[in-house]
Amino acid sequence: MRKILLKWQLVPVLIVAALLVSSFVKPVPPKPVSDDLEGTISISGAFALYPITVKWADEFKKLHPKVTFNISAGGAGKGITDALSGLVDIGLASRDIDPAEVKKGAYTIYVTKDAVVPTFNTANPNAAAILAKGVKKGQFSDIFVSGNIKNWKQVAGKVDVPIHVYTRSDAAGAAETWAKYFGKKQEDLLGVGVYGDPGLAQAVKKDVTAIGYNNLAYLYDLKTRKQVAGVHALPIDVNGNGKIDADENFYDTIDQLTDAIGAGKYPSPPARNLGFLFKGRPKKKELIEFVKFVLTTGQKDVDESGYIALSKAKIQEELKKVE
Repeated sequence: MRKILLKWQLVPVLIVAALLVSSFVKPVPPKPVSDDLEGTISISGAFALYPITVKWADEFKKLHPKVTFNISAGGAGKGITDALSGLVDIGLASRDIDPAEVKKGAYTIYVTKDAVVPTFNTANPNAAAILAKGVKKGQFSDIFVSGNIKNWKQVAGKVDVPIHVYTRSDAAGAAETWAKYFGKKQEDLLGVGVYGDPGLAQAVKKDVTAIGYNNLAYLYDLKTRKQVAGVHALPIDVNGNGKIDADENFYDTIDQLTDAIGAGKYPSPPARNLGFLFKGRPKKKELIEFVKFVLTTGQKDVDESGYIALSKAKIQEELKKVE
């Protein structure tokens, strides 16, 4: 009888012990889909595409740990040149591809969308009036191209404040796209040249009288989804009626703005497609599989990362480029 009691007394002890052991066992990570894919993928180019490309690469490596990536941001011009000269496998392109580049073998696969947004400093003494009135397309051209508008008072507000124009010093898709909004090229833009998206955002943040432009990922905080402190989107008066109407007021959060871009409420340009540029049709297996991943599984990261998803029809069109 005593032996039977002891056995029953041991049962709960053993159960508790088993539970304690199981609580310390680490969960087994998912196995890679394939172990046979390997190689190194080198990428350079547009600051606009850099953040999400890094994320896509990290996710892809979880499935294919033998594939490594070398990724750098240096502007679309550098990425395109690097790809066409064979220095990298993929150039991150955030502007239209020139016919001369196509002749050199440029082969572009579009992977997402975003937009270039004009910016100004939130401490501008005319800020309230500027946000209420917005800026017309012609006024932007007079600021960035002809230089006919030199003072914020000419735009909105009563305070006499000079406009300090900032632009990109590097060959940039953002600059080219912003200039295209006025039918111009990057070299037509006026202003103090600053290198890179982060640099341009910082220049505007430090200068109360500044005007500039940025890609979405450098204007908004992806955690709060709101605009970063010190820099504000400069609303475009799309219909030119001298005020920002309710259907033009979509800059408070990155989600509002991306929805507006997707719905065609924000002009294109400066909205644009972003793509991977190759020298000729990609042939290496790791490149083909990476592109397929980006256009399928990778699309789940687009919204969260502050980009705009391609339509299903557009995705199918781009997938055919690697079949």
